[in-house]
Amino acid sequence: MTLDLNDPQTLIVLAAGALALFVIVLLLMVVKRAGQSAHMAQMVASQMGHVNQRVQMLSDGQQQLVGGLSSVSEAQAKSQAHMLKLMEARLQQVNEVVNRNLTLSTKATAQSLGELQQRLKTIDKAQENITKLSGDVLGLQDILSNKQTRGAFGEIQLQDIVSKALPSDSYRLQHTLSNGKRADCLIHLPNPPGPIVIDSKFPLEPYERMRKAETEQEKLEGVRQMRIAVRNHIRAISEKYIIEGETADGAILFLPSEAVYAEIHANFSELVREGFAARVYIVSPTTCMATLNTMRAILKDARMREQAGAIRQELSKLYGDVDRLGSRVENLDRHFNMAAKDIAEIKISAEKAGKRAQRLDNFDFEELAPETNPSVVPLVQD
Repeated sequence: MTLDLNDPQTLIVLAAGALALFVIVLLLMVVKRAGQSAHMAQMVASQMGHVNQRVQMLSDGQQQLVGGLSSVSEAQAKSQAHMLKLMEARLQQVNEVVNRNLTLSTKATAQSLGELQQRLKTIDKAQENITKLSGDVLGLQDILSNKQTRGAFGEIQLQDIVSKALPSDSYRLQHTLSNGKRADCLIHLPNPPGPIVIDSKFPLEPYERMRKAETEQEKLEGVRQMRIAVRNHIRAISEKYIIEGETADGAILFLPSEAVYAEIHANFSELVREGFAARVYIVSPTTCMATLNTMRAILKDARMREQAGAIRQELSKLYGDVDRLGSRVENLDRHFNMAAKDIAEIKISAEKAGKRAQRLDNFDFEELAPETNPSVVPLVQD
């Protein structure tokens, strides 16, 4: 049978056996030394009293340790419960902030999408109008048979396109220049390039004569007259509407008819090159809309430069908001780090308490044993 020295009962049995052996030795010594019997009996009684006191102290210490472990366990449970409540409260605050920010972002996105949809509807409507005007060639023939009617129609169509593409304060219709010439439309572009003139008149008679020609001779004559009319019109626009220091270094010839525009670019490419050389650029309703959109981008950029100070102020405010957001995120991160540190310290305390409880459970009293009393003198001397 093996003895387990970690078993408290085994230790008590061994202590009792050692005590019995010690008493037997004392009795033998008493018998051997009869002359000192009274004195030895007194010392034996004193030693027995000390042993009883030690045993009682061990019992009291064990009870105190049990009570201490119970207190530590209760304190640890309370601390963990408090920490869990604190973390739940902080997580709830973070969730509320995140939900609020997501709600605001969703509203802003929905508003932007709504504005974009409205703009797309406006563009689609303008495109439908342009398509309708481009396809109604037969109806235009009656209207364009008279010069005055044709000029009024070109001005009205140009006004309709310009009003849809540009803000009202960026252009002026029927503007009189310093040389006394009246421009159908003047676009107020910033320098460079500066204000640019759009002329809406166009030579339709030569085109009609060329289109209705029945013989080859009539067709050649119509082509010749068409070339002369367009070249003269380009020269007139360059001379009347390009004024150094007042207008841009170029002008625009607006053709209200897509058919005329296609005919010129298909069969009179030299006129297009002459227009480029004279800085007169030919456009149709479709290409005019694209050109005006480019001008709108230039105007927008110029106005943004004019408002650079206000934009910088708004950017500064935005930077301040972002900086405050960063500070608040840092504070939140610091709170999380503090919570993590507290949890780590709680874990360390729990580990220490567990180790101490394990030592108590194993009766490892080396660190807790009282110092040896120097006043106790051994009874047996060799």
